[in-house]
Amino acid sequence: MTDTSVRLTTKKDWTSDQEVRWCPGCGDYGILLAVQTLMPDLGVAPENTVFVSGIGCSSRFPYYMNTYGIHSIHGRAPAVATGVAVARPDLDVWVITGDGDALSIGGNHFIHALRRNVNMTILLFNNRIYGLTKGQYSPTSEVGKVTKSSPFGSIDPPFNPLAVALGAEASFVARTHDLDRKHMIETFRAAHDHRGASFVEIYQNCNVFNDGAYDEITGREHRPQMMIDLKHGEPIRFGPDRERGVVMGSDGQLRLVDVADVGEDAILVHDAHRDDPSLAFALARLSHDDHSPTPFGVFRSVERADYGTAVGAQLAAASQKKGPGDLNDLLRSNGTWMVTPDM
Repeated sequence: MTDTSVRLTTKKDWTSDQEVRWCPGCGDYGILLAVQTLMPDLGVAPENTVFVSGIGCSSRFPYYMNTYGIHSIHGRAPAVATGVAVARPDLDVWVITGDGDALSIGGNHFIHALRRNVNMTILLFNNRIYGLTKGQYSPTSEVGKVTKSSPFGSIDPPFNPLAVALGAEASFVARTHDLDRKHMIETFRAAHDHRGASFVEIYQNCNVFNDGAYDEITGREHRPQMMIDLKHGEPIRFGPDRERGVVMGSDGQLRLVDVADVGEDAILVHDAHRDDPSLAFALARLSHDDHSPTPFGVFRSVERADYGTAVGAQLAAASQKKGPGDLNDLLRSNGTWMVTPDM
């Protein structure tokens, strides 16, 4: 939570003295700069902030933040961060992960952190490739992707990270990309200010092993036609002159249309606060490939009890009923038995 009594800081206060060691031109640099630029405006203190990462190129992130940091093990960042967030609810907890780290070996930890609504902000750097281990296909690589581990093309259908998060009942789900610092900062701010588990997918370029993966969507010349900017309470329109829009058919399917053909009143109005996740899910699946208009922004933001608060309330209630616990009594309570040697 933002505390107005926290001392004022600058970007320099949040930047560590470590040399940043990503490949020149990597999209991670833009994400790091966006986070470091945002942090002084959040009303939080570096000494009360923790960045937790797993394994991957993105997982070097904690070294570059002048905060507490944990470089944990592959896929387990959400589990480690859950322990931090529940044990120390006064801390600001961030998880930095990648498409391989979060959605392959870490998939189980990822979905349970979201369903439990643990109070943390998860940033997933999605470059659709394993970068640190030199270019194998990842859980988000497209079908047919030729890599060192799929020389004949990947036959695995990719995960849609937003759909996975929504399926896990995530209370906050958003998407941004590494070429728009302003949009990243706005999205990260909204994710941080949300109480509970916030998930942000970031389209991020790996210029060594998967260069240009999102060029047809996020390239400057393509953005007006290809990026659909979601704003809560506003009609979902896009295009150089906002001449295109999204409608929902009687079958519940979303379709892209020309506004002039259907009229402005037919255009779907975005509702990020809708408790039913079906609209957010449909928007997450609106784009079927890298050549289709793709939504960005906050897909879902709903309020529900966060895990740490619920755990604290349960512990407080148990303490009121029973008084201080006794470990010896617990170990010898119901469900135990004694084994005696045969005589």
